[in-house]
Amino acid sequence: MTRTDDPIADTRRWLERAVIGLNLCPFAKAVYVKQQVRFVLSDARDPQDLLQQLRDELRWLHAADPQQTDTTLIVHPHVLGDFLEYNDFLDLADTLIAELGLEGELQVASFHPDYRFAGTAPDAIENCTNRSPWPTLHLLREDSVARAVAAFPDPDAIVARNIATLEKLGHAGWARLLGTAPSADGE
Repeated sequence: MTRTDDPIADTRRWLERAVIGLNLCPFAKAVYVKQQVRFVLSDARDPQDLLQQLRDELRWLHAADPQQTDTTLIVHPHVLGDFLEYNDFLDLADTLIAELGLEGELQVASFHPDYRFAGTAPDAIENCTNRSPWPTLHLLREDSVARAVAAFPDPDAIVARNIATLEKLGHAGWARLLGTAPSADGE
């Protein structure tokens, strides 16, 4: 995705075009159109600062009315640009949730420009399901996830459908969708 100087705008564009536009997450559109997604731009420059901000945001989301804010995206452009370091940080995030007594209430999902599922090649198209323009921590309410999964006839089919969608789209189509490649007419 072509990144700008506005990580939140880039993240919104990715959410609209890829996550919602390709229906990679069939649960995302409802909370987005109801404006229940909180976007937070982190100014953290090191993992400890990000961990403190994550602590604050987990507490904030836990206390917030779910009808007002159901989920939070923390976009952190200045820290954890290396995917392996980011991936290691996720263990700290899980530990923090436990320390705060929020297991079973909140969880953290992960998105990164270089996201790579274990056992896949770096350029495997299925990695794009979790590739965002900037490193991003997605804070989710467990109750909302459970309701969404219960309402979906076969949640396990989402992964297979997403891979099929991305394989059909291909890397060139993904790049066009996100504005990183010229369109077919050269624009």
